[in-house]
Amino acid sequence: MKIANTIILVLLTLLGISAGVAKLMQMPQEVEFLNNAGLNNTAIILFGVLQVVGGILLIFTKTRKIGALITAIAFAISTVIIFMAGNLAFGFISILPILLAAFVYHRTN
Repeated sequence: MKIANTIILVLLTLLGISAGVAKLMQMPQEVEFLNNAGLNNTAIILFGVLQVVGGILLIFTKTRKIGALITAIAFAISTVIIFMAGNLAFGFISILPILLAAFVYHRTN
């Protein structure tokens, strides 16, 4: 079980950081999608910072619980935006990282 927990933690950390970096680098697909959802470039950058911070906090044992909470919130915001855009299939898939973050949160002492 320890190996599975480690794999989940590593995947969630990489997913959170990479999602945030895509926003910070102003990747055209991210910017277009989030602009269409009503976010301006400043909000996109702040959202990216939130995701990167959450991912980094997941790395360290002392900050893992808050990192999991931040990551879950960031992915929940993303999922809501995806559903609002009408992409139901990807929206349901996007629930998985939220569940993984909740799992890490509850497994952290």
